[in-house]
Amino acid sequence: MTGRRRTRTSPVLSRPIRTAVLSAGALAVCASIAVGCGVVPGVTGGSGDDSITVMTWAPEKTAATNKPGMPAMAQAYARWINAQGGINGRELKVLTCNDHNDGVDAAKCARRAAKENVVAVVGSYSQYGGSFLSPLQSAGIPYIGGYGLTDDEFKSPLSYPVNGGQPALLAGLGEELAKDCGPVSLVRPDTIAGDELPVLLSAGLKAGRHPAATDVRAPDDSTEYSGQTAQALERATSDPLKRGCVVSALGDHTDAFMDSFRHDREDYPKVRTASVLGSVDQTVIDATGGKSGPYEDAYVTGWYPAAHDSRWADMKKVIREHAFGDNRIDPADAGVQTTWIAYTVFQQIVEALGDGEVSSRTIRRTLDDGLKVTTGGLTPTLSWRFEDLLAAVDFPRLINADVTYQVVREGQLVSARRGFANMSKTLESAASSTL
Repeated sequence: MTGRRRTRTSPVLSRPIRTAVLSAGALAVCASIAVGCGVVPGVTGGSGDDSITVMTWAPEKTAATNKPGMPAMAQAYARWINAQGGINGRELKVLTCNDHNDGVDAAKCARRAAKENVVAVVGSYSQYGGSFLSPLQSAGIPYIGGYGLTDDEFKSPLSYPVNGGQPALLAGLGEELAKDCGPVSLVRPDTIAGDELPVLLSAGLKAGRHPAATDVRAPDDSTEYSGQTAQALERATSDPLKRGCVVSALGDHTDAFMDSFRHDREDYPKVRTASVLGSVDQTVIDATGGKSGPYEDAYVTGWYPAAHDSRWADMKKVIREHAFGDNRIDPADAGVQTTWIAYTVFQQIVEALGDGEVSSRTIRRTLDDGLKVTTGGLTPTLSWRFEDLLAAVDFPRLINADVTYQVVREGQLVSARRGFANMSKTLESAASSTL
């Protein structure tokens, strides 16, 4: 989990209002700026044929969190679909863009999407919702299955999230920690997006009648975190009668924090660690020592079933057969999984349109009219009608507040319990506490 630095504020939108979509003439004013964009080999953008063009973006090769597997998964999905004759006989074209973890570049990606006449942005990751959603809204382009990193994704009427984002993960983790932990410390990015994390984690703790977590701010691009580990450990070990917990939510830099944590923890009583998927996955656990590493017995919350679950079999088959050994794609990565689900949603939208027009307008109308999407049990049935939106004031576009609980045992990330836990009431509580 990372977030933008405090260089600008995000626009705060009110409860969702079904406003009229701006006319296609708005596309003409969008700037034509390409930023590291590419396409599936042999495919070009535009809409001059009976094909369907979408875009997927994510940061790559930056000093903070990177998600190269998301555009790579989108490209593999397109190869798979097109090998079967496309969707309703229409070729799927995927443009990709690198937002470089930069608000200006995120906006450029959105403007390119408008220039290329994409019908949707699908399965993407950016910490700059305030930068990219405004150009998308001006062009009437829906944002389907974003990572759920920012509040903006749960407020824009053109956003169609497939998971509960960071809000659900942190709230769910808080509920789980309340059962077994003494004092809890949260180490999170010192950014605008990071500012919401203590409120969400503490809402989950409060639901379990546990005191709020200590908020430890940290840079999201550092290589050394000894100051933050000392602060987190001091608070987590402040009660000699209860074993405390340290939560790290620093995205790709969680492993850098854990390097410092591993050295410093020897000077303190034992604590338990915890995190959320996106900051920790099986690759990170393996790289830090497996069962002898700092994540053993750690609590981890996710949106979906554990990576070894049989419900991921179709995705893994597509990766094997159509990714051509692309090592950017890790089937255990939450970004890759979200992209798979987002494209599953998109495919069902196009199938529902049959031989009719496939455009940003018809896609929005299909979703707003109540299309129900199934994902093979990876999520509950998804629907974005007004009446399907949850009653969380701060997250009015939220439709799926389910999380899964996982734990690291013998160096393996496994399910801690069956099924999903719903965080709707906890998120409503978190929203009311900030009013």
